[in-house]
Amino acid sequence: MRINTLDDLLRAVKNRPRKRLVVAWANDAHTLEAVNAAVEAGLVEAILVGDEPVMLKVCQEHGLPRERFRMVHAATDTEAAAKAVALVRSGETDLLMKGLLSTELYMRAILNKDQGLLSSGAILSHVTVMEHPGHSKLLIAGDVAVIPEPDFKEKLAILGYLVRTAQALGIDTPKVAVLSASEQVQSKLRSSVEAAMLAKMADRGQIKGALVDGPMALDGAVDPESARIKGMGGLVAGDADCLLFPNLEAGNTFYKAGTKLGGAEIAAVVAGATVPCILSSRGDSTKTKLSSIALAALLA
Repeated sequence: MRINTLDDLLRAVKNRPRKRLVVAWANDAHTLEAVNAAVEAGLVEAILVGDEPVMLKVCQEHGLPRERFRMVHAATDTEAAAKAVALVRSGETDLLMKGLLSTELYMRAILNKDQGLLSSGAILSHVTVMEHPGHSKLLIAGDVAVIPEPDFKEKLAILGYLVRTAQALGIDTPKVAVLSASEQVQSKLRSSVEAAMLAKMADRGQIKGALVDGPMALDGAVDPESARIKGMGGLVAGDADCLLFPNLEAGNTFYKAGTKLGGAEIAAVVAGATVPCILSSRGDSTKTKLSSIALAALLA
């Protein structure tokens, strides 16, 4: 069954076996409230790694039942990240989540060559599922947070993560728009040429499980009327499920414009590690973090 809203996502994951979540540096109320809601809803079992007195105080102040969590003490955020990753490596947990520590420390622990979560040759990428008011379905976008200037190999990896996420959401054959400044191929614009290459690879069966078209400007990718006026043919134009952005600036601007100005709700994970990794911002809402936990549990 196709999942069309983030509420649908939560309901779908509730009907599956619980996953085991570990949170690195779980010292803040937003994170603990989201994890508590995920445990209460039956999505996950949770291990909290952080400063135990601080976590206990937050639980007490916000009425969160301490007995719902297993707590592992860490004196610093660096230690917490290392202990959380070690719990994943040992097979005790299925999901990793960022708490109050910085993205740099979190990613450094994941990428650690000897004790991290990256298989040889793997590429990490951020996948965002966005629910926009007024848009009829979820949009799956990448990369908006991890890879600054993806090369062609990295774009292939990002495309694969977008397709797998869409399929997990019940979209059997996702429609992927490879974005650039225009739907016209422009030889001097690398994103335009690479979008055309990806589309041709899909036409020839080198990319399977999805309909891929590009280059496309954003309006022609998601708005049927714009696609009609521009004379854009094909099954992807005006009806894309997935948006592959040419670089981080474009993707991140889309993400922040949608959430800060357009009222979009999101769920997001980092794909490519041995387990789904939740990379929510320290300022993200409890709802965003809960939806991200649900997405990670669906993908695990």
